[in-house]
Amino acid sequence: MRVYLLALNPTDSVTEGFLPAAARLGLDVTVLTDQPDAHRRTYPEIEVLECDVRDHRAVITRISTHHRPDAVFTNSDHLQTQAALAAAYFDLPGKDWRATLRCKDKAEMRRRLAAAGVDTVRSVGLTEPVAPDDAPYPCVVKPREGVASEDVVLAHSPQELVAHTKAILTRRPGTVLVVEEYLPGDLFTLETLGDGNVRHVLGGFHTELSPPPYFIEERLTFVPAHPEPVVAQVLTQLDALGVGFGACHTEFVMHEGRARIIEVNYRAIGDQCDLLLARLLGIPLFEHILRTHLGEPLPADLGARRDGAARLEYPCADRAGVLVGAPEATDLDVDGVHLTYRPLRSVGERHELYMTNRDYLGVLRATGTDQPTVDRAVADFLADRHWEIQP
Repeated sequence: MRVYLLALNPTDSVTEGFLPAAARLGLDVTVLTDQPDAHRRTYPEIEVLECDVRDHRAVITRISTHHRPDAVFTNSDHLQTQAALAAAYFDLPGKDWRATLRCKDKAEMRRRLAAAGVDTVRSVGLTEPVAPDDAPYPCVVKPREGVASEDVVLAHSPQELVAHTKAILTRRPGTVLVVEEYLPGDLFTLETLGDGNVRHVLGGFHTELSPPPYFIEERLTFVPAHPEPVVAQVLTQLDALGVGFGACHTEFVMHEGRARIIEVNYRAIGDQCDLLLARLLGIPLFEHILRTHLGEPLPADLGARRDGAARLEYPCADRAGVLVGAPEATDLDVDGVHLTYRPLRSVGERHELYMTNRDYLGVLRATGTDQPTVDRAVADFLADRHWEIQP
């Protein structure tokens, strides 16, 4: 059976998750990408074809002129609608392209949730650096189709809003921005996996952010099960968006008993959280995701472990410059906690300070069965290691 995997940059989810899972399932994988050289260097044993993957018409043509597809899949935020349209064209299982579009387009997501009567957030679109009269303060400005805290910033006044939007539009000309009311509360995630009929809740994370005005995800702690009323509120909003097939990563805030969605990433959680989740739950997560796209139903019970504790920590750059010293990749076990550290930036590289997830220097994944022990192991690991950046 042949799976076409749409991709932009090579990611850990693909190299350590989906490709090994596809091999275990005996699947033939063809990667379609607009960056073929990078993918061929990363996994030279996989067939890689050049394609303008942001254009669903190009994707359909590339597949039509190659081998017959059994599944079209992507774990990229930017390519969900293209993959969904291609799957529909070839009469294959997949996500509803309307749902992928609602999730990717943050303005459309707000409109859909409001029309369904499940949540209304004051928001306005912008294409130029101005402060609309109806902008709610404090407000968050973000690209309509952005991801990973890129150019997401808090504004408390018209002057701040104009300054932020001008800076973003200078960096990203032609971008449509969304300005919406700031939603207070603690930030959490809900991780789900469905086949269109059965939907499993895998748990979630409590996310700790950098100080405002930016929203860098610095730390995530695993939450085995959110309270049932909270899960019900989030699932109701996902239903309104039409989400229910494959993996989905939903970010929401809790405030005064109310769960309000921040954004929906209609794919598996990233930044190596998916790798941690598979290990923690003890399930073949990536195989399950691929099987749904092959039309196989999910089991009624995934057999996931529920006694796990976990934490992810992202050491971040605090200045622009060259990374001259940093820990190497490490795997070790301490007091029953398994620690995996992977660098995300090479020694010798120079970077600006982005105030986004692109400032990550590395990622530390920790899994165990007792949260205080996991937290202590993470704190000790980070205290014993150093990252040095020189101007």
